Amino acid sequence: MRHLKTFQRKKIVALMLMITIVMAALFGRLIYLMVFRSVYYEKIAQDLHERERSIKAARGKIVDRNGIVLADNKSVCTISVIHSQIEDPERVIEVLQKELELPEETIRKRVEKNSSIERIKTNVPKETGDAILAYDLAGVKVDEDYRRYYPYDSLASKVIGFTGGDNQGIVGLEVRYDEWLAGTDGKILTMTNASGGELEQEGERREEPQTGNQLTISLDYNLQSYCEQAAQTVLQEKAADGVRIILMNPQNGEILAMVNEPEYNLNEPFTLNTDVSGISDKEKQNLLNQMWRNPSINDTYEPGSTFKIITTAAALEQHVLSVSDRFYCPGYKIVEDRRIRCHKTTGHGAEDFTQGIMNSCNPVFIELGLRLGSEKYYSYFKQFGLLQKTNVDLPGEAATIMHNPKNIGQVELATISFGQSFQITPVQLATTVSSNINGGNRVTPHFGAYVTDEKGKKVKTFKYETTEGIVSEKTSETVRMLLEKVVSEGTGKNAAIKGFSIGGKTATSQTLPRSANKYIASFLGFAPADDPQILGMCVIYNPQGVYYGGTIAAPVIGKIFENILPYLGIEKDVEMQYTN
Repeated sequence: MRHLKTFQRKKIVALMLMITIVMAALFGRLIYLMVFRSVYYEKIAQDLHERERSIKAARGKIVDRNGIVLADNKSVCTISVIHSQIEDPERVIEVLQKELELPEETIRKRVEKNSSIERIKTNVPKETGDAILAYDLAGVKVDEDYRRYYPYDSLASKVIGFTGGDNQGIVGLEVRYDEWLAGTDGKILTMTNASGGELEQEGERREEPQTGNQLTISLDYNLQSYCEQAAQTVLQEKAADGVRIILMNPQNGEILAMVNEPEYNLNEPFTLNTDVSGISDKEKQNLLNQMWRNPSINDTYEPGSTFKIITTAAALEQHVLSVSDRFYCPGYKIVEDRRIRCHKTTGHGAEDFTQGIMNSCNPVFIELGLRLGSEKYYSYFKQFGLLQKTNVDLPGEAATIMHNPKNIGQVELATISFGQSFQITPVQLATTVSSNINGGNRVTPHFGAYVTDEKGKKVKTFKYETTEGIVSEKTSETVRMLLEKVVSEGTGKNAAIKGFSIGGKTATSQTLPRSANKYIASFLGFAPADDPQILGMCVIYNPQGVYYGGTIAAPVIGKIFENILPYLGIEKDVEMQYTN
């Protein structure tokens, strides 16, 4: 009996000890949760009783080199409903249908949806948002928002690009500099009870949005506007498929204007700029994709005779050419089994190289290509940077389409020498020629200059790579002299301006397939010829009627230069006599 009692006492003691240990553990856990995890669980509890609505941040502006705003923001509203707070659903549906001009079925479905918050419509004009707010409808929320706005509609559309419904960049500079332009959204935090109703006495807590940075670009609104007018005139007069114009500083790569006609309205980017009806959604999307493309960057073409500038520079660098070298043009040159003709089928006869480039004589440049040889010529493609992208600060840049060096025979070498049988982008040609005329420095073409914060303080200045020694200063000087002769006395005379020394080169190339009889007329010019400060390029795709570059493209750049050189501070030389 005594042993039984002892056993029971021990059992009770063990039980009490176990209870003590459990209580101690629970108490310790309670202390841990209350002291060390209190912030964590407080946040969870707060999240369970807090409703969040975002406040869109204003996107940073894009301004030109003179501070003219090219991309701005317009105040709009986002209309939402909170199901648990709606007191009169039918009235809410009636008002929203009237003010938002949406189908009743669409609104009813969203109003009756049992969710914490349901968005009805975004990008609502502020006036409409204010009108809805005036109804004072329980459960209807009107929040301030921003929509991208482009003051000049189609100006530089394929450069600037546009944003989507979430205000993020989609194409152009908008997407390239999105990380700088995009702000940080704010929040409206509202306390709710267990049933989802807002606790009015708690009010709202706001986390203010942060506006994005402002981007300043090298583009000049005045130059862009003037070039677009010039391009539109040519587009209409020549019934062309498209016109590209680039103005660039060949010394540092700043792009002052880039026109790609036809442009499109940035404020209505999903509206086609051509009259097309009866097409499928897929076909429309393909047309939109083409409309948004920037052909100066994204598309390649055969440059034709403007590429003779590069052939000239390579031949001078390799010392296989002197400007006094003599040539003979019978109107063609036979290479292997091919008879490759000159644009002047009757021939230019005897001529030195200066006359050869002034005449844009194909046999002369075929001879230079053969003197260089395919291996050495291809090495200059690498040296000049033609086989790599320019790294222009726009998305989707296309690469040069060039023969594999193993496949460059005598015929391919001959056609390459005068700008056919391969393709490059307009911006690649402008960049490569810049290095040939600026003393030998390969610059990076670009738009981005710097970004500033809300207070106007610079937070980032963009730097771009420059590669020196692409050609010698002597070669560059000779190229400038030769190209000045092309304008003052040769095929580029329609770009000549009285009182200014202009250098340049014309081109007329035939597109593939050759049987289609479609042409590309172009001209690339620069001023002043002895110290280039501006390079201009005009490319006209499939012009109707007369299609020669010297006849229809050279006058475009000549007229542009005549009007913009004084604006750029480039003064006349009173001793210059030639004129177009």
